[in-house]
Amino acid sequence: MLDELKIFIITAEEGSLTAAAARLNMTVATVSRRISSLEEHLKCRLLHRSPRGLSMTQEGQTYFNECAEFIRSLDQRMDSLNDTLNSLSGPLRVLAPTNLAVGPLDAFWQQFIRQYPEIELSVELSNDFIDIKQAQADIAIRIGQLPDSTLVQKFLGHINTILVSAPPDRNGRPLPESINDLENWPTVATHVLNHWELAHEDGSKTVLKKPHHYISNDLSLVINIVKAGGGITLMPVSAVYEDLQAGNLVRVMPKWQGQDRHFSLVWPYRRAVSVRTKAFMTSLSGYLHSKPWFHD
Repeated sequence: MLDELKIFIITAEEGSLTAAAARLNMTVATVSRRISSLEEHLKCRLLHRSPRGLSMTQEGQTYFNECAEFIRSLDQRMDSLNDTLNSLSGPLRVLAPTNLAVGPLDAFWQQFIRQYPEIELSVELSNDFIDIKQAQADIAIRIGQLPDSTLVQKFLGHINTILVSAPPDRNGRPLPESINDLENWPTVATHVLNHWELAHEDGSKTVLKKPHHYISNDLSLVINIVKAGGGITLMPVSAVYEDLQAGNLVRVMPKWQGQDRHFSLVWPYRRAVSVRTKAFMTSLSGYLHSKPWFHD
C-alpha cells in the first residue's frame, strides 16, 4: 500500500498520469492500475479523471495532505538507508572471542583492513558472552551451541582440540601414553576447556576426572605455562599449530582428542545486512577454510 500511496502522491503533484509515469519510470497503464487498486482498498475515489487532466477529490486532498510529507520523508530515509547498506564506506562493529581473534586470526585482520580500507572496523573482544543486540554490533563470531533463535546463524566449521605438551626433555620424564598415565600428570586448562571429554579414534570415550594443576581464562598464558614444562593441556589446534610446527610443543596421545569447537557467525534477525557485513563474512570464511586446522 505504501507504494500505491507514493504513486498517488506523485501523480497528484504532477497532475498527469503521463508525467507521473515518466517520473516513476512506469507505463501509464501501470500508474492508472495502481491508483485504481489504492482507491478500491480505501473505498473512495482519490482523483477526478477528465480529458483536461487530473484533479483531486475531497477525499484525495485529505489523503494527500496527511500522507505527502510522510511519503517524502520515508523516501529520503530509504535512500539514506540504501546508501548506508550498499556502501563499503562506513562502520562495521564485530564481536569476537579473544582466544580466537588474537593469535589464530592475527593475519586475517591485517588482510581484511588491507582489502577494505574504507571500512571503519570496530572489534570488541571478550571470552565472555556479549549480547549482540545490547552491544549494537553488526555481526558476532560465536563458538559452541547457539540456542538463541532470534539471531540468524551461519555455521562456518569446526576446529579439533588435542592434547599437547612441551617436548619430553623439558618435562623431565616420558610423555603419557594412556589415560591412566595422563591422570598422573599435571594438567593445565583454560576456563572454557576445563572439562576434558576425550574420544579415542576407535570410538571409545572418557572424561578426565582430576583437578587441573594450573588454570587461567587466557589461552596464551596456558600455552606459555605448558611450554615451560608445566604439564599437559587440551587446546584447539588453531592455537598451537605454529608451535607444533616449530617443535615448541608436541602432541600427546595422538589417538585421543577432545570435543570439536564449532564456529558460527550470528547477526540480529530483523537487521538488514550491509555490504560491509557481507564482505566480512566472505573474507572470514575464506580465510578460515584456507587453514589446515579448520574443517567443514
